[in-house]
Amino acid sequence: MEKDNNVKEIVKKIFTEYLSENKCRKTPERFAILDLIYSDHRHFDMDTLYEAMNERNFRVSRATLYNTMQLLLDCKLVLKHQFGQNMAFYERAYNNEFHHHLICTRCNKVQEYKDLELKKIIQNKKINRFTPTHYSLYIYGICSSCARGLKKTKKESQ
Repeated sequence: MEKDNNVKEIVKKIFTEYLSENKCRKTPERFAILDLIYSDHRHFDMDTLYEAMNERNFRVSRATLYNTMQLLLDCKLVLKHQFGQNMAFYERAYNNEFHHHLICTRCNKVQEYKDLELKKIIQNKKINRFTPTHYSLYIYGICSSCARGLKKTKKESQ
């Protein structure tokens, strides 16, 4: 818990500095959005974020959400993912441990996947005339729930 509070204080400071440098307003709504994002480690979309803000009784417009999200992307406090869908997903970027993403092509469920061996291979890979700073790995397939459903459907049709 204390670690999360430290992270929240650090990202708040980074965001405050970014807003000052770029002559943007420091509104309570922007900081409430940042706090909500850094209160959870899961991926989220804009609709989920909007609903979560309303559940906290913090009414913000969708325009405020989208504008704030762009600021958070610009100052590298949030990462954006497409996962092959027409919808963007986001996750906190600061102090977020490395992980890969497993994406089910049937139900669109996204799971985080950590593999130290895979991480070492990717980090130790030398790329000619290029210095990587970070990476993302998306692995597409069928989750176990969907696989069971497919197996059951196949069995019933025989």
